[in-house]
Amino acid sequence: MTRALHHPNPATLRPRLDLWTPGAVILALVVMAPIASILWIAFHPVENIWPHLLATVLPRYLATTLGLMLGVAVLTAAMGTGAAWLVSLYRFPGRDWLAWALLFPLAIPAYVGAYALVDFLDFSGPLQSALRSGFGWTSARDYWFPETRSLWAAVLVLSLALYPYVYLLARAAYREQSAGSYEVARALGAGPWQLFWRLGLPLARPAIAAGVALALMETVADYATVLHFGVQTLTTGVFSTWLNGGNAGGAAQIAGVILVLILLLVGMERAGRGGARFHRLGRSARPITPQVIVGRWRWLATLACVLPFAGGFLLPLGVMLVHAFRAPEGWLAPGLGQALLNTLVVGGGAAVATVTAALFLVYAVRLSGSRVVRWLLPLTVIGYAAPGAVLALGLLFPLAALDHRLADAVLALTGTDPGLMITGTAFALGLAYLVRFFGIAQGALDAAFGRVAPTLPMAARSLGRTAGGTLGAVYLPLMRGSVATALLVVFVDCVKELPATLLLRPFNYDTLSTRVFELASLERLSEAAPAALVVMAVGLIAVAFLAREQRD
Repeated sequence: MTRALHHPNPATLRPRLDLWTPGAVILALVVMAPIASILWIAFHPVENIWPHLLATVLPRYLATTLGLMLGVAVLTAAMGTGAAWLVSLYRFPGRDWLAWALLFPLAIPAYVGAYALVDFLDFSGPLQSALRSGFGWTSARDYWFPETRSLWAAVLVLSLALYPYVYLLARAAYREQSAGSYEVARALGAGPWQLFWRLGLPLARPAIAAGVALALMETVADYATVLHFGVQTLTTGVFSTWLNGGNAGGAAQIAGVILVLILLLVGMERAGRGGARFHRLGRSARPITPQVIVGRWRWLATLACVLPFAGGFLLPLGVMLVHAFRAPEGWLAPGLGQALLNTLVVGGGAAVATVTAALFLVYAVRLSGSRVVRWLLPLTVIGYAAPGAVLALGLLFPLAALDHRLADAVLALTGTDPGLMITGTAFALGLAYLVRFFGIAQGALDAAFGRVAPTLPMAARSLGRTAGGTLGAVYLPLMRGSVATALLVVFVDCVKELPATLLLRPFNYDTLSTRVFELASLERLSEAAPAALVVMAVGLIAVAFLAREQRD
């Protein structure tokens, strides 16, 4: 009996079109395009006012920004490192709930903290009113009180909002250290301060440097907080030069200075980490067992942890709750529901698009052997380092030019003017969110891909699965938690983002963050409080996930 010859299906012999590599290159270029646009506008301005900026406002903007950064660096390092050290190595009253409560200020946008602090400390606020009532003072001439709208207040608010970056990374570093090193140091006579300065701090220094660098990037990017305190920084200079002065080239040049500052921060952080590497001796290294603090020092430890939590979370929350209860009609105010809907639509859409794009790019890099693609991947995180105002400036002009070309083409073909289809809708805002927070999603998903055993996708491919099929059948089920976390974190950051939203939102298009900003800027804090509380509630959801991971 003659066996029939098997002829392979011609469709299986056709070379499959590789869409992963070109798709990854296109995505990476889209993410990096705003930075390239800023540099082009800065070096090719319509009207070059760089000499004027250099001779007038730029030195003041730069000096104020550097002073703000110095103050925030010192305070965030002190609060974040000190709190992380105490909850990681000691036991004291309230330590268990403070260990995760110290993360709560991450849910509060810095500008909400600014509005709350000014409301609390101002002449008509509860603190000064209580002082006048208690001491019988009748006017501001009867006593001295520090100026609330000042640089020191901006430093305090930003530090209270941003110290959790340092706390989160420093605590992770302390928890990874071996108990044996501390036992040896104690046996040699080292006290608590010597343990901190000579052992704990040097070992955690790379993590602390990374946390401070993140806090400083957010400080440089801030707009609403410093504006409320009357502090002129480089970011406020971008707004002033562009919106008030009408000079996009000058704004791009100031934005270029911000980018240089951010790159210096990244370089210093990398140099700090590269100069000091510490490794655990092995998996058998015992974790640190927290020591019980006795005497009055235990209450001082509690106070040291309660103060940043109270200033960064309880004060803003309490002020907003008081205003919301005093004027409950604010919850039914016109515009709040629409702002919430706009926030959910643009923030949710941007989060899905960002995580999907990051998933595609990271997977494509793992599939591709191209060095170009691998080199492009680290560059895509620059969007997270760049302030929202810088990205908005870099996106608006190329998108506006493309918008006009599309409108002209549609008009020529159909005889109907479609208007601005990109910059006139929320599309540009969603794209800004994607570029701004792409680095967050990329980092989370890259780590998630790394935790999947390589044998599983190899087995799927050997059984005939395509690259896309392997992604859907193997990777995504195992990465479900990481994908959900990335979606949540990106969405929360979109809700809190203000500078890019102010510059790129369509006309008469409010989100929760812009509603809070506009109403609070008009001293209508009772009307702004409901929107601020909703923003906090959204942020607390993400912080709850982080807190769960940080539990002992």
